[in-house]
Amino acid sequence: MAYDASKDQVLDTWENEETGLQISICRYGEGEPKLQIGPRTYTKKDGAKSATKTGRLSMADVLWLEEILEEVKEKMKRHFLADG
Repeated sequence: MAYDASKDQVLDTWENEETGLQISICRYGEGEPKLQIGPRTYTKKDGAKSATKTGRLSMADVLWLEEILEEVKEKMKRHFLADG
């Protein structure tokens, strides 16, 4: 079965304003919700926004993830329960 972009859903998203790291709860079709880490956004010299692969996490990224992890976990649980 080929990938169908119309079945790809982003359910929730968070972005670290300091580092540009994004995390999202996503689901493909009727599949289970999963956590995606990345991409990382940044502003180019000309002011345009762009994104890149996540790469390695800095201490600021890890501390931010620690701060929001409980909220992320609760939202994932709600999405699982909504499907059940």
